Amino acid sequence: MEWSRLGKKRDMPGGLWLKCESCAQMIFRKELESRHRVCPTCNFHFTLGARERFEITLDPGTFEEKWPDLTPQDRLKFTDTIKYSDKVIKTREKSKLQEAIIAATGEIKNRPVVMAVLDFGFMGGSMGEVVGEKVARSCELGIETGRPVILFTSSGGARMHEGAVSLMQMAKTCGALSRLRKAGGFSISCMTNPTTGGVTASFASVCDILLAEPGALIGFAGPRVISTTLKQELPKGFQRAEFLIEKGQIDAIVSRDKMRDDLARLLSYYQPAVKAVL
Repeated sequence: MEWSRLGKKRDMPGGLWLKCESCAQMIFRKELESRHRVCPTCNFHFTLGARERFEITLDPGTFEEKWPDLTPQDRLKFTDTIKYSDKVIKTREKSKLQEAIIAATGEIKNRPVVMAVLDFGFMGGSMGEVVGEKVARSCELGIETGRPVILFTSSGGARMHEGAVSLMQMAKTCGALSRLRKAGGFSISCMTNPTTGGVTASFASVCDILLAEPGALIGFAGPRVISTTLKQELPKGFQRAEFLIEKGQIDAIVSRDKMRDDLARLLSYYQPAVKAVL
């Protein structure tokens, strides 16, 4: 225990407060969590974990995880400071996640869906073959069951540790969404902060409806890279959701507290394709 000029100084547990990344105001952590990680001062939307995303989106008791045992393969025997296989193990221990994506079936206000969510806490939500496979399987399950597919993204892009295998997932996921659409299916992409790189350049941007949370960074290369390459100053708010909706790249910006209601409304417009009986 520390001592101050006025006597004993009370012990203050660490981690009770944090600074908003946008307005720099100090936020009581419990208040932030009660608001699903949205700043009470400036409405900045902090990154949200996949499991909490499911909790605030799906009807209670309807979550059923799919393909939880899919694991990445270190096909390239990639090593930087440590082996890729060892990094995956350490990331699992730290994040309590098997991979950067969780896929599940569930319901949103009694409307059945297939939903997959990227978690930035697992290697920056990067897309490797497991992420690509789960997105593709989610689309296939949507075709089989007639359920709409909802994808939440939060990612730094393709996973460099898997090289070309990771980049192949861009074509794979886009192809799966194309098959879903041709089969009469329906998909919604919900882009959260940040959604960048190969994820933005593939499945996040080719769904039937594109939504984004307020202030979300959405783009391929980062603004610093673009500014350095072009050698010019970028417009204010470049690559933020508000900038993109002005340019027609996304359909709507939806705050976190309204996302569930707006998804339910959009889902109510969808009618599954009925196969003709021969």
